[in-house]
Amino acid sequence: MSFQPCLLSKRAALVEIKERQLELLRHHLDYLQRCSPYYQRLFAASGFTPDQMTDLDQLQALPLTGKSELAKFNRDFLAVGEDEVVDICVTSGTTGEPVTLWQTETDLQRLAENERQAFVAAGITRHQRVLIGAALDRGFMAGLAYFLGLREIGATIIRAGSSSLGFLAEMLQRQRPDVLVGVPSLFLALARHLQHSGTDSTRLGIDKLICIGEPVRNPDLSLSPLGRSLAEHWSAQVLGTYASTETATAFADCEQGYGGHLLPELALLEIIDEGGNLLGSGQVGEVVVTPLGVTGAPLLRYRTGDMAVRFDQPCACGRQTPRLGPILGRREQMLKCRGTSLFPATIAHALHSMAAIQGHYIEVYPQHDFADEVKVVVGCTDPTLTAEQVSARIAALTRVKLAVTICSPAEIMRKTVHPDRRKPVTFFDYRPAHQQQKESL
Repeated sequence: MSFQPCLLSKRAALVEIKERQLELLRHHLDYLQRCSPYYQRLFAASGFTPDQMTDLDQLQALPLTGKSELAKFNRDFLAVGEDEVVDICVTSGTTGEPVTLWQTETDLQRLAENERQAFVAAGITRHQRVLIGAALDRGFMAGLAYFLGLREIGATIIRAGSSSLGFLAEMLQRQRPDVLVGVPSLFLALARHLQHSGTDSTRLGIDKLICIGEPVRNPDLSLSPLGRSLAEHWSAQVLGTYASTETATAFADCEQGYGGHLLPELALLEIIDEGGNLLGSGQVGEVVVTPLGVTGAPLLRYRTGDMAVRFDQPCACGRQTPRLGPILGRREQMLKCRGTSLFPATIAHALHSMAAIQGHYIEVYPQHDFADEVKVVVGCTDPTLTAEQVSARIAALTRVKLAVTICSPAEIMRKTVHPDRRKPVTFFDYRPAHQQQKESL
């Protein structure tokens, strides 16, 4: 069986989109009932049958699936026979126990279509040379997904990975890509590495940066300090994309660069509050995704743990689909400081606006029931910059003054960069309920 979506037009009306999504959702629910041991039990216990789904709004009445359920009952999410599995993905385990996700040939085709649509929306064509600065090994999905999507487009692919700045710099100069795909902080470090070696990164002919894993936009969808810094260092357009291994679906900026578009035939998007209630456009809540068309390990209403805002206004590109704003942080990483709630990503935004800061991490300790003690450790290349100045810059954005410690960028690297992690580990949570170290967004 092959994945053959009946694609909606770019300018499809909302009514048409919703009708198509309802059709796909009913098919998805029927598949879950027939093939998924986990959802068979869930549906039987609630008395639900797929023919009861007559409106998309009824989706909210179905149970949510979280990371804990996926880890605890992992094998029960396998919905096909072992001989139908052609690829095995493993989550990084940075926010809990690593889990296995099984992919069929149909799933790989769906993954390729997902990334094809995302790259096409970003303006990537077959005439471009694209460097993938993400791992294709260790069971990770991201690098594989980008490779498959670019193959569908017919672009030239340069599989450089993310493990060595020296190798990335060499590949840039030898292979001359015009598009980079990878974690934005890696590309910022790469630009600085090139400058230190006497190479002007703005003259390397990079047209676009497709940024993954870290937000490059502010809540109002303008470029964040990190995004602006990347645009300046590379003299390139900076676009963002958001996805997770579990959902296997991207929310990617189009060329307008104004939020990650929902791919309506591949997923359903909800934003919920702490009580599981649906939130409206512009309200901050947890991202919940139902990936459509997955056969190996299909999921229903998957709680990502990521906090963001949905935008329902039509995009200037002509698409009517909802868009996802930048990830503001993880639900369990929300900090309570002096009566203010904030996420580590907000602190990171403030630090990215300071050129002398090269790398950071945050440590959180319990202070009392209603407040956290937050320590920010930064790597600094300017001996005249003081901890008080850094703290003041953070306070200007967050309205909270935090304790800051300055050390060398090398010390930050030793603490945050690990060979078994895709991104630097910049958030260390020592509160009693969060003893496991977690990777910051």
